[in-house]
Formats: sequence, C-alpha cells, structure tokens
Amino acid sequence: MTVGRENLLSINGLRLKQGERILLVEDSVALSTLLTQRLEEETGATVTRCGSLSAARKNIVEGTFLLALTGLNLPDAPNGEILDMLLQEEIPTIVFTAMFDADTRERCTRKKIVDYIVKDGTKTVDKVVQTVSRILANSAHKILVVDDARAARSELVEILNRQNFRVLEARSGRQALEILTNDETIDLVITDHHMADMDGYELTRRIRQSRNSEQLRIIGISSSSDRLLSASFLKAGASDFIYRPFVHEELKCRIDNNVETLAQLTHLRRLAEQDYLTGLANRRHFFATMRQRGKEAMQGSIALLDIDHFKLVNDTYGHDAGDAVLQAISLVMADMCIPAKHMPARIGGEEFAICLSQLDAFQAHSFCEELRKRIEERVIKVGNRSISATISIGVVEFEPDETFENQLNAADQLLYLAKANGRNRVYSTLTIPEAINAIASAGG
Repeated sequence: MTVGRENLLSINGLRLKQGERILLVEDSVALSTLLTQRLEEETGATVTRCGSLSAARKNIVEGTFLLALTGLNLPDAPNGEILDMLLQEEIPTIVFTAMFDADTRERCTRKKIVDYIVKDGTKTVDKVVQTVSRILANSAHKILVVDDARAARSELVEILNRQNFRVLEARSGRQALEILTNDETIDLVITDHHMADMDGYELTRRIRQSRNSEQLRIIGISSSSDRLLSASFLKAGASDFIYRPFVHEELKCRIDNNVETLAQLTHLRRLAEQDYLTGLANRRHFFATMRQRGKEAMQGSIALLDIDHFKLVNDTYGHDAGDAVLQAISLVMADMCIPAKHMPARIGGEEFAICLSQLDAFQAHSFCEELRKRIEERVIKVGNRSISATISIGVVEFEPDETFENQLNAADQLLYLAKANGRNRVYSTLTIPEAINAIASAGG
C-alpha cells in the first residue's frame, strides 16, 4: 500500500498540475462557457477558449497546451481545417461535432485525433468532461505492448501514446516477462499471439502464475483466422481478445474498459484496506498483512502509539478538529514511513501501529523519537485556530521465538508506561529499565 502527501486522503479524480492548459475551440458561446466552467472545476486545468481558427492559432503562438477540444466547422474554417493546424502543432485533440458520418470518421481517423464526441443536447457537456477526465487519468496507467513485428508494435504504441498512457515495448515474450518482473506498476499487457520465442498464449499463462486479473489485465491480439484462438487466450487467463484488423474505436473502448475495471478493483481493495479518514492501513488489513507475511514481517520492530489527551481535543474544539489532528499526524507518519517501506496503520480511535521493517531495537527507537519530535513541532490549523499535539510510543524489536500477539502485547505495555510517566515520550527496552520488568510481567 502506498500513501503519499498528495493522496493520503481519498481522491476520486486526477487533477492537472496548476498552470497546465486546455485549448477550447468552439463558436457557440453558451456551450463554450459551460465547458470551460465544468472543465476548470473538475480537472483543475486552465481553459483558454476561442471561437475561430485564427484565434486558436494566435493562442497557440502565445502558449503551450496539453490538450485541445474543437468542433469541426468554424466561421473561418468550415471544412475542418482546424484539425490540420492542431495536427501540425502536435496538440492531442478531441473533436465534438453535431454531424458524424463515414466521411467525418475517416477524416478524424486520418488526422489521428485522440477521440471524437457526437453532440447530444444536454449530455454533450457531460460527455466532453468525462472524456477529458479519462484521458488525463490515463497518464497514471502503464501498458506493455508485446509483439515481435516492429510495424505492428509501433502502430499500437502510437495509438496508446495519443491516449496519454505510459507505454513500454517488448520484442518477445521473454523480454516481456523480464520487464514485468522488474516493474510491478504495469497495469495492462497487450500481446500478439504469433511470436518466435513464445506465443501469446504461453506468455499469458506464465504471467498468470504470478499476477492475477485484479493486479494486471491482459488483452490478446492476433490476425489469425482461427476463431477458437480467443477462447484459448481467455482460458489461459486473458481479460480480453481482439482480432486484427481491428477497428480503432473498438480497440480503444476495450482498453478503456479493462483499465476502468482495474481501477475499480483497486478502489474497492483500497476501501477494504484503508482507514477512511487517514488513508493509512486499517486495523483488519494491518493484522492480516502481519500474519500473512509471517517470519518476513517479524524481521524488524513494532511500535504502538497513542495521541496524548485526544479526548480533550474533541471536547474543547469539536470532532472536526479531532479529525484534523488525526489526519495531520497520519501525514507525518506517512511521510516518514512510506519511503522507508514501513507500514503505518490506524488500529483504533487515536491509536496507531507501525511495522518497522528491518529496524533493530536501536534503529527503531531512533526512528520513533524522530517521529515524536516531528509531531510535537507540527502546527495543525483548524479554521482560525492553531492546535498542537503530542504522542506516546511503545516500541519493541521482534524476538524470533515469540508470537506476533506477544510482541504486540509487549509494545502495548511500553506504551502504557510512556503515558503513565508523563506522555510525549518513547519507551523501549533499551532506554527504560522499568520497561524490561513490564515486558517480563506481561509474559512476553
């Protein structure tokens, strides 16, 4: 589980970096106004709008754009000349138009646009915003294209790049397996069937030995006339299959559907594993992970910590302030723990646990002391108030012959001593003599 400063709390959509721009070319003032408002609200982009080819050209000279949205028929460009200009400027483009026939589709395909949207009354704005949001979100997904034919591989890579995906290439099944072994962030594999070293069926079968469909989606693709090939791929664990020559819209929709399915599964898993308020691991996920890892998890130390006088914060400032304190402390924990590959979790109201991977008693105590200091120094803003908070920590190094429950109980005894002896301190067997007796009396 990864939790960073930007995504510690639940984030439903991807927003652009401040200052990035979308060019909107539309001669309808009403539609242009609605689109600008919705796009800026829901993506965070700065939308530059204009109603003609000449105005669009002037804006492009004056600045750079991440994406363009345009109609086909403009007052000074009635035959779709805007597409030629945007293609020449290499700006990824989405077209929305009231009329769409075979000739229009062919023109848009030839110009290699990102997507097209047929205007549909009041639903047009929703469709545009959804399409833009999807394309922006694609940058978070990594796709591996596997094909030993360079031309076929390049065609797929070009299509995926236009859709704003991050794309990797493999010239063979073996190279694909090497890439997947070294990169666990790949979301989707698109593989051809006929390859010299390993066919797509075998590649799919091998991938599924270590990565299930909730972790990685696989789309098989082939120009074979064998209509049973798709069934073979699906039985081997593929998520989808497409025959060549494919229709570009179908390929795009199948890719989008698989990426969306994976995103939904990831979101559901996150809901099941994360604490809703802080974004840290929840109690159930923390304990399940520790038990699942077994001896691997027991190589290091465990810390239990509690926010000092937390009830007083709620009683004095209200529960919103209490939530703000929990979130602020969780941010500090995430900033320190995640880069070091430690696992922080919220296991109760104001109680937290950290699995300190590979840290011995000395290192764990030092880490917890630094965490205590950072939280003590943190000023938490709640409205026009500034609140400070402190924590008490009990930390023990895992003993190889002890159960996880006993180790947890020992850390809990140390936490109790830290609170009983003044709070805002770290107790461990290394520095506090009475802690040794506490662990012994707990039957540790």
